[in-house]
Amino acid sequence: MRSDDKAFLTDLFRAAVQAADPETVLRAHLPERPKGRVVVIGAGKGAAQMAAAFERLWDGPLDGVIVTRYGYATPCERIRVLEAAHPVPDQAGLDAGRALLQAVSDLTEDDLVVALICGGGSALLPAPPEGLTLEDEQALNTALLRSGAPIGVMNAIRKHVSRIKGGRLAAAAHPARVLSLVISDVPGDNPAEVASGPTVPSGVTLEEARQLVSAYGIDLPPRIAAHLDSEAARAPDPGDAVFARAETRVIASAALSLEAAAQAAEAQGVPAVILSDAIEGEARDIGLMHAALAREVVARNRPFSKPVVILSGGETTVTIRGDGGRGGRNTEFLLSFARAVDGVDLLALAADTDGIDGSEDNAGAFADGGTAARMRKARVDPAEALSRHDAWGAFDAVGDLFVPGPTGTNVNDFRAILIRDQA
Repeated sequence: MRSDDKAFLTDLFRAAVQAADPETVLRAHLPERPKGRVVVIGAGKGAAQMAAAFERLWDGPLDGVIVTRYGYATPCERIRVLEAAHPVPDQAGLDAGRALLQAVSDLTEDDLVVALICGGGSALLPAPPEGLTLEDEQALNTALLRSGAPIGVMNAIRKHVSRIKGGRLAAAAHPARVLSLVISDVPGDNPAEVASGPTVPSGVTLEEARQLVSAYGIDLPPRIAAHLDSEAARAPDPGDAVFARAETRVIASAALSLEAAAQAAEAQGVPAVILSDAIEGEARDIGLMHAALAREVVARNRPFSKPVVILSGGETTVTIRGDGGRGGRNTEFLLSFARAVDGVDLLALAADTDGIDGSEDNAGAFADGGTAARMRKARVDPAEALSRHDAWGAFDAVGDLFVPGPTGTNVNDFRAILIRDQA
């Protein structure tokens, strides 16, 4: 694995992250100062960085509260920063949800609420409806994560089992004006799906959410299933008058970040192609698809000519079978990819743009045509590791984990496959 090629792919990752840097993207979307108060709320793995950037850019008084994942906090002077668990919610998240609801209570039509929303907010804002508990919401989250359903499906269900998601936080701020500034981490960039849309109502009805549970065979906990069967689960309608003064702007996305990475590659003399910013599916299957495409380029110079870097984004899923090991969707994608390109001359990087893939400290990993062989030499069977969802352990054994640390933003998966012309 050539160090200069690893540095090249790392540069592309950094270009993608920089294109979604909170201060850079917020600058162009600052609202006019209102007559009344400015209250900043937010949720997500990059929410603290968004809040700190907004403080630096805003020239008037403000206050507020945001919640981010443990270890992702950034100091703010006027905005209170709370931390909670991700991906399974905890009591701190429950307390944070109450704090956000309290922050937007008793506002007037002269006040402005600025909602800073990014990926990860769903787990960080547990707010079970009346009759349900935090344990019920934890059980729902676990069932959804194990189901392998796309993120849009999971969030469509979550927003009907909450007192804060599905636009309810914006409704609580009425009659104040609400401006939601969203960094999208979902395929298609629908802001109602990011963090399950606490300030953005969704057009997915309760009936449609029930159909999604059935279509994807999601094994809901009994108490959650009973709630979804009741009219009390219905999320607010987007046409409700409480949303008349709500505005939403997607200020960063996977599409913009992949374009930035492509420009960075071409600036270094390597042509780039973007497959899609919205690829979904089982991580190991998407890995096989990317491997087949890469082998075709190496062997037959089609559908792209060498040299080339192939870029893609979106959000894959991992359906857990058995107890599971360590590793997130990007690392699992790459382990499947590595097995399928054994002996092929190329280098790939797959990583989550928030800096953390799954529950460990890596964003993803690197793989080349010798990765599978090195794993076997290290007494790790790639096929067996994949079957146990232990991609982290496999890549750790050969020293190929990618650990940039938390990035302060989140625009979903980043994948780059470099094929040189001598291949």
